[in-house]
Amino acid sequence: MSKKIQALLSFLILVAAIFWSFYGTGPHVELQQDIPAEEFSVKRAFSHVEALAQEPHYVGSAAHRKVRNYIVSELEKMGLLVQTQEAYSLNKKGLLTRPQNILARIEGSGNGKSLLLLTHYDSAMHSSFGASDAGSGIATILEGVRAFLASGKTPKNDIILLFSDAEELGLNGADIFVEEHPWAKDVGLVLNFESRGSGGDSLMFLETNDGNRRLLEEFLEAGVEYPVGNSLVYSIYKMMPNDTDLTVMREQGNINGFNFAFIDDHFDYHTATDLPVNLDINSLAHQGEYLMPLLNYFSHNSLEDMSSEEDMIFFNLPVLDLVMYPFSWIWPMLLLAAVGFLAVIGFGFYKKHLQISAVFKGSLPLLLSLVLGGLLSYGLWELALYLYPQYLEMEHGFTYNGYFYIAAAAFLSLAVALYIYNAFRKPGNEAALFVAPLFFWLLLSLLVAVFLQGAAYFIVPVFFGIIQLFLMLKKPRLELPVQALLSLPAIFLFTDFTVRFPVALGLKIIFVTAILTVLLWVLLWPVFSRYSKLQLLGFLSFLTFLVFFMVAHFTADFSAERPRPNSLVYVYDKERDVATWNSYDHQLDEWNAPYFENASEVVSEKPEFSSKYGSAFRHTAVAPKVEVPAPFISVEKKASINPEEDAYSVKIAPNRQINRLELYLDRNFDFRSFTANGNEAPKLQPEFSELHVFKNRWNDRLLEYYPVSRDTLRLVMAVEKGMHPTIQLYESAYDLFDHPQLDVEPRGPEMIPRPFVLNDAVILKSSFKLE
Repeated sequence: MSKKIQALLSFLILVAAIFWSFYGTGPHVELQQDIPAEEFSVKRAFSHVEALAQEPHYVGSAAHRKVRNYIVSELEKMGLLVQTQEAYSLNKKGLLTRPQNILARIEGSGNGKSLLLLTHYDSAMHSSFGASDAGSGIATILEGVRAFLASGKTPKNDIILLFSDAEELGLNGADIFVEEHPWAKDVGLVLNFESRGSGGDSLMFLETNDGNRRLLEEFLEAGVEYPVGNSLVYSIYKMMPNDTDLTVMREQGNINGFNFAFIDDHFDYHTATDLPVNLDINSLAHQGEYLMPLLNYFSHNSLEDMSSEEDMIFFNLPVLDLVMYPFSWIWPMLLLAAVGFLAVIGFGFYKKHLQISAVFKGSLPLLLSLVLGGLLSYGLWELALYLYPQYLEMEHGFTYNGYFYIAAAAFLSLAVALYIYNAFRKPGNEAALFVAPLFFWLLLSLLVAVFLQGAAYFIVPVFFGIIQLFLMLKKPRLELPVQALLSLPAIFLFTDFTVRFPVALGLKIIFVTAILTVLLWVLLWPVFSRYSKLQLLGFLSFLTFLVFFMVAHFTADFSAERPRPNSLVYVYDKERDVATWNSYDHQLDEWNAPYFENASEVVSEKPEFSSKYGSAFRHTAVAPKVEVPAPFISVEKKASINPEEDAYSVKIAPNRQINRLELYLDRNFDFRSFTANGNEAPKLQPEFSELHVFKNRWNDRLLEYYPVSRDTLRLVMAVEKGMHPTIQLYESAYDLFDHPQLDVEPRGPEMIPRPFVLNDAVILKSSFKLE
């Protein structure tokens, strides 16, 4: 085989592997396919999504009730007996609401533990249509259970269906199920369907308080066709600012389970663009590909004890699906790799194929590539923010053209590495240039073995790299396709992380893409070291970077397809008799700018309302005073059995339809006791057990209440004797466009409400004193 054919074939192998890493791990379906009644149909599931996501259906909204009625109706069509569960829930962060869960149960022939199918039916406050989050989960369960029943199968285990409420607020529906519903004690395993975007592969990540071996073994036995997951995914999940209902099941009920969630197209998450038209049907199909085999398997196999003492490392590989091995192998594998590395290095020195000076010099291109690639990519994003300040309006930090920036960062760092390694490459030092990358990966494997054991499978490509280094020393003219095949594990294991990290955590960490690209590419050095035109490849990579950056430039502006998030809030301070317009936006636009023409003339308090990313008002201006009905507030001092305390009963009854009520008090003031609508807040997790939202506070926000209809808020509290704090009260209603005296114009088609913040609201500020 000629050198040119070898080079071309090896390059095609690498490209095919990269392509598979992005596009070959999940199903690809046609929406119009006709599927038999006893099988899962994406078409039928998608029709549920279309019915569910016609309008935002957050807790307390009229659409929320419509969605609940739709789910109940669909379950009853299957012949299931449906029940609802309703109770107040006060979570550990001081969030109170009254969720209404929907439940049904399919009786099994046995009397063992039950399988719980879980998703939530509320959409995010206040503008998300909830097609993906979690209309896709509802549709998956409705269609999957329908197909299961149509097959005529009788399960051995009971199957419980739970469509939880108020997940988006504070996991409150899951809370009342675990704490109060009698079925909770019957659950042996949970399958939870979620999303954090509107596309991409559905990732499997499990939750357990014990080892994961039994869960993984049973999962593999179920025969899922497209499993996508690894032991690092849960570690990444825990870094993200959110939990799921399954977290509540695990923490409060010690119930094991699997999450299945897709996270791509993160710009749709919790926004008005979370629409059926934006949901990737392949992602919906992937959820069904998980549900059906797992439902068939776990409904017929024992769920009595899904716990195990042993933890497993696991990861994806083509054909092999999920590969796993015990945590106990981490250190022996690391030791074996270190011994193998030293043995190969020793062989190279013994045969005089390696020189100490060349090996040490070989670390320079690696360090230069990592540092320059990372710095340039960091600078790339900072330049983008300077050129396109509108990106700051994307609250979750992932822009509509974010994938172009990820690709640009990857190719820029690749160009840097190619140019640098080409400059350092000399005849005969190719193997020496591979020693430092292998040593770096060994060191990285050591670090994750200590600090992030879920990522311990990073050692796997190192073993293949050691073999490649040996072959470079022993058979330097070995056919290139062989080296390319030995590089495949590195590509399969790490390629998707170059995209997944910035998607999950925001483009502010796009430099991680650059660093990962370099670290992956240096593992491919045994192949690239044989290419004669590295400089040309570097030039082509740089041109590709420019193409992606220019495409990002031409898609930087907002449009009807890429709508601009913006905000406007009206606040009336009743006691100061001051009204203000407020906005969270970095830059005002043609819709909300007219309200801030007198922005410099007003000085107003700017409360930091609860929001996912801690956003606060950035613009404030005087506003006309309009009538906003004040709540009825009753403060009654009660007899206290403790002579060192004063006890109070407070009732707050809204006199208008509100969606949110918040209480604020200086965080340095602690209560002796505090209940809201009869509920006490639980403690935080053990690592923060000294803190309590009422008794040992860390936040000025005291309580966040999401009423259903006009429920009265009833507080009973005790304070240190003689203390008379004044508590600030904010009542909010999402009726900015409906208030007749404000006459706010609707947004244009190229705009959407800013997500994750209190928006489109009329807010009344008042206060009351405990005396």
